[in-house]
Amino acid sequence: MDVINKQLIFIKKESMKTITDFLGKHGLIIALVLILISTCTGNMAKKQSEKRISNQIDSLETEIVILKEHLQKQIKIEGLKAEKIMIRATDRKILDVNRQAEIDKELQQLEKQ
Repeated sequence: MDVINKQLIFIKKESMKTITDFLGKHGLIIALVLILISTCTGNMAKKQSEKRISNQIDSLETEIVILKEHLQKQIKIEGLKAEKIMIRATDRKILDVNRQAEIDKELQQLEKQ
């Protein structure tokens, strides 16, 4: 039993010596490879994040343009309605009737869009 323990201890020492020698010779290279892998992984994650943020910005810009167009249309509609109400409130004749008809046509066109 004592011989087996001595052999195991010898094998462990030899294994440790082999590992230590290997790390002594190639440890720097292994460390550099690990740093390189870590850096590349970090850069890839950064690029993915930048791409995702860029896509979100593009989406928001598109949504802003759509909302701006919708708001401009609503402002135009409300302006025409206000003009029509003002014409009715005043006591003007033929020109106002023609303008009211034009306003109705414009409102119909805008509401169809």
